[in-house]
Amino acid sequence: MTGLKSYFKNNIRQYGMIIALVFIMVLFQILTNGILLKPMNITNLVLQNAYVLILAVGMLLAIITGNIDLSVGSIVALVGALSAVMMVTLKMPVVFAVGLSLLIGLAAGSFQGLFIAYFKLPPFIVTLAGMLVFRGLTMVILKGQTLAPFPKSFQAIAAGYLPGREKEAILGLTVAAITAIIIGILMSIIYILFELNSRKNKINYGFEVLPKSFEFFKWSIIIITINAFTISLAAYNGIPIVLILLLVIIIIYTFISQKTIAGRHIYALGGNSKAAKLSGVKTKRVMFWVYANMGVLSAVTGLIVAGRLNAATPKAGNMFELDAIAACFIGGASASGGIGTVVGAVIGGLVMGVLNNGMSILGVSVDWQQVIKGLVLLGAVCFDVYTKNKSGSK
Repeated sequence: MTGLKSYFKNNIRQYGMIIALVFIMVLFQILTNGILLKPMNITNLVLQNAYVLILAVGMLLAIITGNIDLSVGSIVALVGALSAVMMVTLKMPVVFAVGLSLLIGLAAGSFQGLFIAYFKLPPFIVTLAGMLVFRGLTMVILKGQTLAPFPKSFQAIAAGYLPGREKEAILGLTVAAITAIIIGILMSIIYILFELNSRKNKINYGFEVLPKSFEFFKWSIIIITINAFTISLAAYNGIPIVLILLLVIIIIYTFISQKTIAGRHIYALGGNSKAAKLSGVKTKRVMFWVYANMGVLSAVTGLIVAGRLNAATPKAGNMFELDAIAACFIGGASASGGIGTVVGAVIGGLVMGVLNNGMSILGVSVDWQQVIKGLVLLGAVCFDVYTKNKSGSK
């Protein structure tokens, strides 16, 4: 068993932002007179911040390698514009247009990955050029105008809910509400099984584990949070479809980053690229894959943004790259690479989302919102440097 003090000391980066998120939520819940955590507002938080969370997942992989991607917002706009041309102007079937849009995102990311990985150009310069090129192409395609509306089946991807909102089942609950509650219970069971398996494996391999009492307390808090969240969604319109998509992405990329050879290679590349190469890691292929993947997730985000707005606009995706980068750093990713988790990036995105939403409810001007978010980002990076120096000095 390991002591609680040493456990928290070793995981201060992970738990620091969770504590900060809880504090911010409690603060705004009080300041907004309970509006922040109302079911309708919780649903709005999910819908409004899905784009940041999806981009943050992809951006995290780039940041782990020690780099960033400045082009994601422009790829979002470009994919939204091309999807509008296909669905609105050319009347293509939604499934075909969505598939083609994802391929366009893959092509844009691969184009940049080629220059970064194989021509060895600095990622900052390549993605800065990509930001200008893709934004310019968006302006050319849309000719400075908005293109709308999208088919209703496409809009449902970004703004729809699981079916059954209109049908009552039992105890006055709709089918959608019951579905949301069941999903919360299933997620709780899966989480417990995963944690039990993880604890068993640690014990078998001789790793230190937390005392059972504290472990069960931690599990209880997380299960209560999961079910409170799904019950809140059930009290409004049920589970948004975009939330299902977001959860699938988080689960897949958490598995890739923590349980696969490809994930270990990304961390190795970010930790020490020369050592990784000498160890047999194909660093060029890894770097190429990271930026190609970022292009695909940017395309997914572009489709979600276009569907939620029900329009493709030249200004779509503006500053999205900065939101994603900020979410990763606030969530504990290191600016020097090699450190960061998908869950941490999601928590960082939620911190930004709750700040945005809470300040908007309070009527704080956009100018001051930018100031506060900038200070939060600066504080998170200072915290990262402080904890790294403290652990390195021991």
